[in-house]
Amino acid sequence: MSRIGKLPIPVAKNVQVDVDGSTVKVKGPKGELVRQFPEGISFTTAEGTVTVIRPNDEKKSRALHGLSRSLLANMVTGVAEGYTKTLELQGVGYRATQAGEKVTLSVGYSHTVEIVPPAGIQIEVEGTTKVHVRGIDKELVGQVAANIRKVRKPEPYKGKGIRYLGEYVRRKAGKAGKAGK
Repeated sequence: MSRIGKLPIPVAKNVQVDVDGSTVKVKGPKGELVRQFPEGISFTTAEGTVTVIRPNDEKKSRALHGLSRSLLANMVTGVAEGYTKTLELQGVGYRATQAGEKVTLSVGYSHTVEIVPPAGIQIEVEGTTKVHVRGIDKELVGQVAANIRKVRKPEPYKGKGIRYLGEYVRRKAGKAGKAGK
């Protein structure tokens, strides 16, 4: 049995989980998420918990068991608390500014880069070097943060670029120069 798949998912009192066949709707104080799960995976709800059940012990069913449990747990956490990814800009002259929903990045290019968040995502700039990506869908928050980081990845020589908060960037040594002439 899957170690992750067999764990029950605790559901807070202010979160409502509705199962309709292979479609699960999770509603909470932060919003509502709906996801279609693979056929065969079923869910049972009890007092404050949801359990994921797989139909058989085939390899595909075992793989989908843990995946489905993780996805549902992320949905429950998202509608209850939400998710946040923080990015920081490092480099001389690198800064972020916010105008309404849009965020404008100045990261060493000849032009500025505008980021418009998709529906369900809020982007907030703290100071000029920190960008917070918030939302209830963990997958979407991570994808938007990755797209922002992709604008200017941290380079290995000086460490300039956009990185996740607390991300370690391996540094390379620069040129050694000529010795002996």
